Amino acid sequence: MAERFFAPCPRGLEPPLAAELEAVRARDVQSVDGGVAFAGDLALAYRANLESRIASRVLWRVDGFSCRDERELYDRVYAIDWSRHFEPRRTLRVDVAASTRRAVPSVESPPGGRRSGAAARVGRTQSSSPLASLEFATLRVKDAVCDRFRAERGVRPSVDKRAPDVRVHVHLREREASVYLDTSGEPLFKRGYRRDAEEAPLRENLAAGLLALAQWKPEQPLLDPMCGSGTIAIEAALIAADRAPGLGRTFGFQKLTWYDGPTWQRIRQAARDRIRAAPAASIVASDVARAAVAHTRANLRAAQVESFVLVEEADVLTRDAPAAGGLLLANPPYGVRLAEAKALEAFYPRLGDALKRRFSGWTAGLLSGDLRLAKLIGLKPARRIPLWNGAIECRLFLFPLVAGSARGAMLK
Repeated sequence: MAERFFAPCPRGLEPPLAAELEAVRARDVQSVDGGVAFAGDLALAYRANLESRIASRVLWRVDGFSCRDERELYDRVYAIDWSRHFEPRRTLRVDVAASTRRAVPSVESPPGGRRSGAAARVGRTQSSSPLASLEFATLRVKDAVCDRFRAERGVRPSVDKRAPDVRVHVHLREREASVYLDTSGEPLFKRGYRRDAEEAPLRENLAAGLLALAQWKPEQPLLDPMCGSGTIAIEAALIAADRAPGLGRTFGFQKLTWYDGPTWQRIRQAARDRIRAAPAASIVASDVARAAVAHTRANLRAAQVESFVLVEEADVLTRDAPAAGGLLLANPPYGVRLAEAKALEAFYPRLGDALKRRFSGWTAGLLSGDLRLAKLIGLKPARRIPLWNGAIECRLFLFPLVAGSARGAMLK
């Protein structure tokens, strides 16, 4: 009997995630708002975690049932044979999410909605769950798991909200509840290569998703002229090297009782064996800030793809195109405060002029949370793709660039 899984992702990236899961032999792949449901054997959890560039997590569905109140939720979660799934010596965290009548951005919950838990941000929407309090529901789920262990084994798991061994996710919808175990552990966008301490403005799985939406292939020249810490270029280099994004990290499934070490080692070794040593792409990352260039180089070394990317210190407004044609893909700054917004009103037209003058024959893909970008930059977008960067509503604007004109030919 096939196991059921759900992979949440940044909203807007469901189609490329579905294609990615089909490539690792997932079955019954179905996209929903905020992620993709799919089926397969337990070994599929190994492959999906190792290979997915876009998923935020891979959640394994362990049960589903009707649920009218907190008492029924407790009873049904208590009835699950938790000792089949993990040992009581493992530390535990519980997160509860509820569907909402208006979708909210969430990359951590199945399928998107209000959440409760140690790191939950509760959306300002009305929950469709009959339970009055997600916080109390979270407590009851935790009690049910721990009480079942104590009744059977005489000991109970300890709770660790920061770095748990095992994460239980419960998703509530109308009068139904689905219970998941997280097979990923840390979110999958944490590849393990980032060396700058600050949280990057662009997560790794969103960068990989931008490359997929722009239909970039390794044989096409790529430039990120505002590279920051190099996330877009690094994700492109991992694709060009055919290096699985999860090779440098551990996963939550390694703490579950069904974890099969030899099977996992075979899957991981097969991924190692296919890595390309020689560059198969023309990838350039540049930034006007010397510190950003240094961060990019350090992150490239940590990702073991430094030979695939040329890193330069250059101003996007004055630099030349590195090839006759290709894809320029960037996450330009977008202001949150009024002073930043005013400064960008002057920057965007200059950026548009630079792209028209210096990048004729290229396609420019710009991710921005400033929805005025297309108007201010003076270029006609062929596509505007809605996305969410965390809690920020964004658009990926795709501009075909023609010298001296803001009227590019439309992309197909």
